Amino acid sequence: MNLLILESPGKVKKVQSILGVDWKVAASVGHVRDLPERELGIALPDFTPAYTPTERGKDVLKRLAALVKDAGAVYLATDPDREGEAIAWHVADALRLKNPKRVTYSEITASAIQAALKAPRPLDMALVAAQEARRVLDRFCGYLVSGPLSRAAGTRLSAGRVQSPAVRLVVERERAIKGFVSVTHYGAELAFAGGWNAIWLTKPWLQAGQEYLLDTALADRVAALPALTVKDCMESESHTAPPAPFTTSSLQQAASNALKFTPKQTMQFAQELYESGHITYMRTDSPNLSAEAVAEIRAFCQAHGWPLVDKPRIWKSKEGAQEAHEAVRPTHIGVEEAGDTPDEQALYRLIRLRTLASQLADAVYDVRTLRLAAALDGKEAVIEARGRVLRDPGWKVLLATDAATLDERDDEGDEPENPVPMLSQGTSVSPASGRVLTKKTKPPTRFSEASLVRELENRGIGRPATFAAIVDTILKREYVRVEKRQLVPTPVGEQVVDLLTGAFSFLDYEFTRVMEDNLDAIAGGAASYREVMEMAYEQLQQEVGDFTAKYPQQERKAPEVTEFVCDACGKPLVRMKGQRRDGSGEYDFFSCSDRACNASYPNVDGKPGEARKKPEPTKFKCTCGKPLVRRESAKGPFFGCSGYPVCKKLYQVGEDGRPNFDAPKGGKK
Repeated sequence: MNLLILESPGKVKKVQSILGVDWKVAASVGHVRDLPERELGIALPDFTPAYTPTERGKDVLKRLAALVKDAGAVYLATDPDREGEAIAWHVADALRLKNPKRVTYSEITASAIQAALKAPRPLDMALVAAQEARRVLDRFCGYLVSGPLSRAAGTRLSAGRVQSPAVRLVVERERAIKGFVSVTHYGAELAFAGGWNAIWLTKPWLQAGQEYLLDTALADRVAALPALTVKDCMESESHTAPPAPFTTSSLQQAASNALKFTPKQTMQFAQELYESGHITYMRTDSPNLSAEAVAEIRAFCQAHGWPLVDKPRIWKSKEGAQEAHEAVRPTHIGVEEAGDTPDEQALYRLIRLRTLASQLADAVYDVRTLRLAAALDGKEAVIEARGRVLRDPGWKVLLATDAATLDERDDEGDEPENPVPMLSQGTSVSPASGRVLTKKTKPPTRFSEASLVRELENRGIGRPATFAAIVDTILKREYVRVEKRQLVPTPVGEQVVDLLTGAFSFLDYEFTRVMEDNLDAIAGGAASYREVMEMAYEQLQQEVGDFTAKYPQQERKAPEVTEFVCDACGKPLVRMKGQRRDGSGEYDFFSCSDRACNASYPNVDGKPGEARKKPEPTKFKCTCGKPLVRRESAKGPFFGCSGYPVCKKLYQVGEDGRPNFDAPKGGKK
């Protein structure tokens, strides 16, 4: 019997049904090893990581080791990206596998899996090295910088190689909004019989150095023009091409616009669709499709009588794109509905329609541009009317079948109807009415989660596999909060940015982009792991030294011991007072000086009030086996082990109110 080890347990049942009884399919459940939690775990000068099994990984490796003993051959089918390649290597290394067979596929279908099994390959150690470099760089930035940063701030904070630049983007956008000074400027619009309108072209009337027309009296005179002469009337056509098939980033943006999903939700639903065999792999930066998929899509569109583009479309990828996988698409284009939940089904429809549209013809518009002129103050005032009519819908025939927005591009909105007539040059026309347009310049808008992903992608910060995680991390750390679907920095987030910017290179957008390119170079075999690590480590060490000299370690102020005693154990109480991390105000309460007691009391007029009720054990269990209790702290709610102080494990509270075992509080995922 052969053993196939894949990454997600959600795929096991589907893949097992495809392979049959001669195969055993098992899951690594993500990473099985990582760097140690409480030490750097990287040996110099070779930058060799010292990996240890994760809590979950210990059990997984034990289970897989038993399966390996009975296997004729072991196939490693973790996800087809750097992270998946690294997981495959960790499994092989931890289990001491001899000649494991690495297989990859971008869709969970019988044909794709069988084709992969017929073409196994060795592990790609360049990809493994690139993932290892990313992990080591992240550890260096977090481990070496977070301590000095916390000491400088006087509270526990953390730095991240890509998370901190993401917070900086949000902070700088918020400050640009607050510092924005609106400019009131003017224009004029004339309305004509027949329901068409024309706009005054103000640019020739601007004073030197002006961007906008500030002369309201001049705009009044243009709006009151009694007659104009046709200067010219031009007929043309415009083409609107369909948007490209989805990359990870564009999928997150379109799902945010059309379905109001966060990037994290989009990736969760896409993961389910992928694991169920409905779509191709959802972490990709390529907007192009395989030749086989294009042929299938074009045949399907032709059978439905939809207008095909003459030649299959090929899109230019963004600079730095890895293009290891094709764009996100349905595995079977003829399947109209897929997914187990309404949200999954809605996302599938969006992916399918976008895929179909990509091979259809442009939408074609007839455009008429009419320019009118009149003498004013010794100059010529030109008024322009532009109207367009859809002649051939092309790919937009699909919009009639679904109300979802297919396009995340900002400049693709339909122009308003304007029935501009065909008029001969020299014809005299009189407006029915005119009005002054009073406009105000607008500040930049706050980032949404999806638009922040787009900005990160445009700046080359992060990669498809990390975009959603970057946003999720800065939210969990309370450096940024969501307000009406927009991202707003917290005071702590601003403090982090102010302290790090200018002190550390990884806060510089260009440096971060270049480092991502270096990781790509390692993956492609064009750069060595050690060279990249040496360069980054030496620079970071120098910057940490300079930062520490600027913000020397302060003697930590111990909590104020009071005259009050604990009702539970009789030991003195200490007064806990400070600023909440989320910027919501101060905390001020009494706590037992014996941490093993852990009793706490509210501050009532400077005295301890009634002891807070000891939290009851929950149904959730710590990894040590003892029940967890839910507690409140100045930093927010968390789960702690009831075995404290013997077991000191803490867990974040997940979005569903349950403990997040994958992300220990103050630890790592």
